[in-house]
Amino acid sequence: MLPDIDSLALFVKAAELHNLTRAAEACFITVPAASRRLSLLEHQFKAQLFERHSRGLQLTPAGDHLLKHAREVIASVNHMRAEMVNYASGRNAVLRILGNTSAMAQFLPSDVAQFQAQHDNVRIVLEESWSDEVIRRVRSGDADLGVVVEGGDTEGLWCQPYRSDRLAAVLLRDDPLGGDAIPFADLIERDLVGLEGGSTLTRLLTAQAELQMQTMALRVQVRSFEAVCRAVQARLGVGILPMAAARSFADAMQLKVLPLSDNWALRGMQICTRSRPAQQTPLGQLAAHLQAVAAGAAGDDAQV
Repeated sequence: MLPDIDSLALFVKAAELHNLTRAAEACFITVPAASRRLSLLEHQFKAQLFERHSRGLQLTPAGDHLLKHAREVIASVNHMRAEMVNYASGRNAVLRILGNTSAMAQFLPSDVAQFQAQHDNVRIVLEESWSDEVIRRVRSGDADLGVVVEGGDTEGLWCQPYRSDRLAAVLLRDDPLGGDAIPFADLIERDLVGLEGGSTLTRLLTAQAELQMQTMALRVQVRSFEAVCRAVQARLGVGILPMAAARSFADAMQLKVLPLSDNWALRGMQICTRSRPAQQTPLGQLAAHLQAVAAGAAGDDAQV
């Protein structure tokens, strides 16, 4: 007997949360029902999938191996379901796009909207995540195209340049720091407000501080660009964000935005897919569109 998709989804959720009760709640079933489903999976595969510890569920080697396959199966089923919904509604393609936080806060939604307006037979699913998670989901097939900051582990993926952004300091308007731009070194000893440790931006700033033989004073960590700005507004510290994203909040929150003068603060982004898409396919057309609008934006910047 083959395992059912709901049991595989429960297994993945339990592996991610390390907790059966929370996994059951996420899948809208009772804990006893969830326990029976996982026991049936172990019986079907004739292998123990979890070890139960006081700190929660931990995958066995067999469970870890199954997790990769289960994610791929679920991604495939989700694609199939979305495609069939599109056929029913008259649309014949669906593209799942996953963008990192910087791209989603600045330009990716508008770039995708331009493509959507020219290809109304294509349904777009647009989501946001950290760059590392974007890469993982593109590699597993859970996303058709990802946008990430350059420098991630994209080995084996087809990647092309997209847009770029410059990091900037976010400060109160009465902060004594000023000028056209400031170096990161002027901020290292200040109390900083940043994104959670899983973000590419936080890791970059930490690494740059270490190169300068300094320890970054990251006092407050939050989950969004807007939350960084609100923490700065509340005088909890200084923020460092992509400049365009920071400026979108600055006026309403009475903040000022100063670009970082360091060379590394200009970050390139790239689009990535599992393999080079054929030009005539919706995915190939989307990739070409994103590259074209990015090239146009770069040309406009060069003329300013």
